[in-house]
Amino acid sequence: MQPHIPTLISRKRDGEHLKPEEIRGLIDGYVAGEVPDYQMSAFAMAVFFKGMNPVETAALTRSMLESGDVFKHPKGAPVVDKHSTGGIGDKVSLVLAPLVAAAGCRVPMVSGRGLGITGGTLDKLEAIPGFQVHLDLDQAAAQLARIGVVMMGQTDDFCPADKKLYALRDVTGTVPSIPLITASIMSKKLAESLDRLVLDVKFGSGAFMKTEKQARALADAMIAVGKEMDVEVHALLNPMSEPLGQTVGNALEVVESLECLEGGGPEDLRKLVLDLAEVLVEIDRPALEALLDDGSARERFDEMVAAQGAKPDDLPRLGEIHAAPFIREIPAEDTGTVSRMDAGLIGQAALQLGAGRARATDGVDPAVGFSRLAKIGQQVHQGEPVVRIHARSAIDAEMAEALIDQAVSIEP
Repeated sequence: MQPHIPTLISRKRDGEHLKPEEIRGLIDGYVAGEVPDYQMSAFAMAVFFKGMNPVETAALTRSMLESGDVFKHPKGAPVVDKHSTGGIGDKVSLVLAPLVAAAGCRVPMVSGRGLGITGGTLDKLEAIPGFQVHLDLDQAAAQLARIGVVMMGQTDDFCPADKKLYALRDVTGTVPSIPLITASIMSKKLAESLDRLVLDVKFGSGAFMKTEKQARALADAMIAVGKEMDVEVHALLNPMSEPLGQTVGNALEVVESLECLEGGGPEDLRKLVLDLAEVLVEIDRPALEALLDDGSARERFDEMVAAQGAKPDDLPRLGEIHAAPFIREIPAEDTGTVSRMDAGLIGQAALQLGAGRARATDGVDPAVGFSRLAKIGQQVHQGEPVVRIHARSAIDAEMAEALIDQAVSIEP
């Protein structure tokens, strides 16, 4: 029997703890259209102000993940995944998923698109001509059985409660609520029916959580939900004060990911990939490094690309396929050490170039962004490039350059 919704809202408004069956009734009613948006908005605002304890958050998560289809896996290799809370230049998933699959795990990675300054894995994958992210769960399961990895978008029947509730939170000022963030993230990840999950929780100017304390609170909430739902969950806190790697922008980040999959790439990207992979797999770090260096991870990535409708032969030509019409290098004004490379401002500049979207319905330009980004602590000489802008026009490049000037500091 459906609970009396106004009473639930009032009780949560007053700081009471709700029973799991009451939360289930609320979510079931919302998905069925029996609970209107205005009541769910009021409930979300009550949670925003009064919070939820771990049992309530787990009940909300479970109700949301069971509102639609879930993955079903045969017994065998461990089923694992990773979730990042977002960042600038964060292309970790493109390297981690095939690496972990090459290490003997199965990775059913359901990813999202970028919104605002935060990039999205699906947008990066779609920079590969022909890559299909729209798979149903049967197609995904078949691919997972064949090659151990699939990277796809959320289907209409996958956590529909989260789709509805997130859209509502976005327009009612209730996005920054740790219980609601936790339920949104964990419902989608746990609907993958995982054995193990690692969370890459970012903090800093280019992250949703600005401070390490906020990031720790979110990580602890997600770990607690995992414990309540008998799933092994680990969290690593990582700064996002500067972009990850040396590229920002969809095709540019894929090219950099391929370098990492071939044993190269930026040191910070490789280190983070290995840090996260170590938590997920049952082999040691040297063995993981070998899978990057000997081409095994790259081979698995190519197999996934082919399985999802694209041509691996196009990968070495991505830089040509998505060559921006206007490229400009920004020189260092002084000789010294890079002391600041503000990820938030660089993300804003990438958004203005067209690499991201201000609204969920916007498109993205795969060619634009930044490459050859200098790193904090790097020595540079006056006149030496600190970033290369890839733009659609000279006017766009000038707008981006103005933000880059604000983002970069060099100390003598």
